[in-house]
Amino acid sequence: MQAIRHWSVRHAGPLERLYALVERLLKAAGPVLARIGMARLERPVAAVERGVKGLLFDCRMCGQCALSSTGMSCSMNCPKSLRNGPCGGVRQNGHCEVKPEMPCVWVEAWAGSQRMAEGAAIRHVQPAVDHRLIGRSSWLAVARGEHAKPAPGSPS
Repeated sequence: MQAIRHWSVRHAGPLERLYALVERLLKAAGPVLARIGMARLERPVAAVERGVKGLLFDCRMCGQCALSSTGMSCSMNCPKSLRNGPCGGVRQNGHCEVKPEMPCVWVEAWAGSQRMAEGAAIRHVQPAVDHRLIGRSSWLAVARGEHAKPAPGSPS
């Protein structure tokens, strides 16, 4: 799984473009999805999302996806669940202090963000995880127009 996660970070630029396309499609499909019923769609869409994003990003289904702001590195893979940057324990080799065999999620996020057109988005402060949304589809949140946005006043 880590090999594919590293591949995703190395290919953050093309994945950013794909992510933007999917976001536009989801927003356009929002009215149709609403007529079908978002509650009815939640389980099947979340299952597909879990499979796709789990494979590509080792996604933890927080329901508040920030991949487009974190260099296509899922910040929820951090053993400390840090959403806004690395802890003070990143080892000199760029690995995690909790899991020394694992590269720091935030070191990878920074590297991935440098490959993205909107790489400065990594500087946006992410809101704390709303645990009520864990396991829910962030794709449907995008379709509803509720996807994560930078906090007011956060650096650009």
